[in-house]
Amino acid sequence: MKKSKIGKTLPVPGMSQDDEVRLDEGNAMASASTLNLANHFLIAMPSMQDPIFGGTVVYICEHNDKGVLGVVINKPTDMTMEVLFERIDLKLADGLRTAVVNEPIMFGGPVQDDRGFVLHTPGARYSSSLTVTEDVAFTTSIDVLEAVANGDGPQRLLVSIGYAGWSPGQLEDEIGRNGWLTVGADAHVLFDLPIEERYNAAIKLLGIDPLMLASEAGHA
Repeated sequence: MKKSKIGKTLPVPGMSQDDEVRLDEGNAMASASTLNLANHFLIAMPSMQDPIFGGTVVYICEHNDKGVLGVVINKPTDMTMEVLFERIDLKLADGLRTAVVNEPIMFGGPVQDDRGFVLHTPGARYSSSLTVTEDVAFTTSIDVLEAVANGDGPQRLLVSIGYAGWSPGQLEDEIGRNGWLTVGADAHVLFDLPIEERYNAAIKLLGIDPLMLASEAGHA
């Protein structure tokens, strides 16, 4: 009998099942400092030259005394949902194929970049899932994609390979050195906007013209 994949970590090609991201149920704890960036966007400053994070927007899922966990939302990989579903042996129900096959998988960050993660609208409970807000949940178990394949998955989702992580105090230090802008997240930017529009849209949430910010960075 074929074993159920429900509850197992979401696999991608070459993934090890040994190391697992463990999520506490419920909202993230407040960090030891007063800064809690859960449900915020991190926006890389235009001057950032980092090959991984330059030009990115990161959605922060969890910020507590153990550090920060987030997902890059605007850096697509060459893999599509169609390829991912084929490689994890999931068949889409009739009528769903055209809706999801061409959706790209994001590069979520350099941590555990052989594993899949899903940001999605809450609803059904999955075996390894963190509810960030009433609009966003973060799931690491494959049952969320099994639900998508069956036609009863989340209405909106973003699938990534890897995530971005910072140790306690590390992100606060980077923000203090003007590496990042921060702003409260908007689910419309996260799920609905074309990938190439998300960076500028996130900056506009701050009330800043992206062109002016880029110009200032160029003259720094």
